[in-house]
Amino acid sequence: MEEIERVAPEEARKRILHDEALLVCAYDNEDKFRRAHLEGAISLKDFNERVSGLSKETEIIFYCA
Repeated sequence: MEEIERVAPEEARKRILHDEALLVCAYDNEDKFRRAHLEGAISLKDFNERVSGLSKETEIIFYCA
């Protein structure tokens, strides 16, 4: 298993804005996601529905507050 890389918020934003990464809000509660998600993020539920179609090369950035 590959080691998890931590990235600074500025670097994460840059990668997301350049479509180099997928931003996933790790809240498992949809109401909490709707109230507190960051711009450009998808919910954990949406991620779980899409994960099988993602390339293994896709960088995924998970976050929670």
